[in-house]
Amino acid sequence: MKSKTLQITVVVLLVMAIIAACSDAGSNDKETKKDDISTIRKKEKDELIARGKYLVTVSGCNDCHSPKIMTPMGPIPDTTRLMSGYPSEKGIPTLSEALAKDQSWVKMSHDVTAFAGPWRMTFGANLTPDEATGIGNWTEEVFVKTIRTGKHLGQEGGRPVMPPIPWYMIAKMTDEDLSSVYQYLMSLPAISNRVPAAIPPNEIKITKQ
Repeated sequence: MKSKTLQITVVVLLVMAIIAACSDAGSNDKETKKDDISTIRKKEKDELIARGKYLVTVSGCNDCHSPKIMTPMGPIPDTTRLMSGYPSEKGIPTLSEALAKDQSWVKMSHDVTAFAGPWRMTFGANLTPDEATGIGNWTEEVFVKTIRTGKHLGQEGGRPVMPPIPWYMIAKMTDEDLSSVYQYLMSLPAISNRVPAAIPPNEIKITKQ
């Protein structure tokens, strides 16, 4: 009788041990799956950011949206302030009377972040994720709508996205491309730089010579 009881006890203990082992294995599998999903999502986001960086670079977005460092070969993007727009510390540019009267040319600053033409004087926008002066409060949907419609914040009846940005060409990017660009911009350092609003032609400061 004692022997039989002992056998039953041993069997029960073995079953419990197997159940516990299976439970641990299941728990470990779940943890592994969670880790796998997190890794996959991070990889996907990293790939989007890399794709976005490529598109921003080859599309020449830095030309108008990044402050420059002047070199013997001309201006190059300041990598410490990428996509932060016209440097606000430079103040509002002025035009000479002769330049202002000549409407046969589009004028631009030496670092290619400020422009003057028949449309008005415009400035490369701050596209870093700074919430106060950049696009840090923009959702991906707002960003895509802005590009697709050529309207600020993608709002119907909103002000137009001003020249010289060729939004009508950028709008031909696929949804995945624009998502990649957005993810890249959001991965940049947030730089506080309040870019001036566009200035109508009759309000541009003229210096007489």
